[in-house]
Amino acid sequence: MKKHFFLYLFLFFCSFSLYAQTQPNFYNDVKTIKNYDKMFQQPPNPILFVGSSSIRKWEHLQQAFGTYNVMNRGIGGAVIDDITFYLNDIVFPYKPRQIVLYVGENDVISNIATADTILNRTIRLYKGIRSRLPEVPIVYIALKPSPSRDKFMAKAINANRLIREYLSHEKNTAFVDIFSPMLKEGKSRPELFVGDMLHMNQQGYDIWEKALKPYLDLN
Repeated sequence: MKKHFFLYLFLFFCSFSLYAQTQPNFYNDVKTIKNYDKMFQQPPNPILFVGSSSIRKWEHLQQAFGTYNVMNRGIGGAVIDDITFYLNDIVFPYKPRQIVLYVGENDVISNIATADTILNRTIRLYKGIRSRLPEVPIVYIALKPSPSRDKFMAKAINANRLIREYLSHEKNTAFVDIFSPMLKEGKSRPELFVGDMLHMNQQGYDIWEKALKPYLDLN
């Protein structure tokens, strides 16, 4: 009997460990978001900002675009496939009237991801959104030139070019170039970033705000 008990405990902890190891990326982050949604009523039909840490860390997003009824659902560290995986959790439930998307910069640093890879992942994400929201306007923010990732700049430029070309043939989409104004004489601008040279300070976000405002749905 005692042997059976310890065998049961062993199998239980093995199963628990296996479950913990097989949880999808950012499971706890998304769970926190969903718990928050249960506690607080969310605005109807918002302009939904979704993507990686440049969205999540946009602390003054509400101040910048508050009159437009905005919502921030960024996930720090996310790659394109992560956002595609969580569409049912962080996009579709909110019934957004417009989606502002920034994700892909974390894909650029992968040695196995080419500009074409990033394009194809972005297309899968785009089609995933369109499968449920065929008419909702999508605003795609170009990958930014972060000083800490200067060695990947050529890949980011090529990915931006390919994505821009693809989206130019799609309805209700816009490609917003923040890459060019974040350069000076062809080089990234450290003054737009905090100490890690990856995440932006307010000066960097001011460039994004100015570039995005003409594309946002004011209704």
